[in-house]
Amino acid sequence: MTDRRLWSYKEIAAHIHVQPDTVRSYRKHGLLPPPDHVEGGKPFWYPDTVRAWVASRPGNRGRRMD
Repeated sequence: MTDRRLWSYKEIAAHIHVQPDTVRSYRKHGLLPPPDHVEGGKPFWYPDTVRAWVASRPGNRGRRMD
């Protein structure tokens, strides 16, 4: 079953072990996938979107980041 919760910068940051400002910078520089949903001007992503992005990042070498 697909996880339909939405993640903000904070949840993505916790998932990849960085600060939320780092995730914001990734988006600003086009390194983050487009948001799955925008509410009140704030972007949100599905966990599956983030996990696929993490898996495809250069240098990932198959690491799992939970």
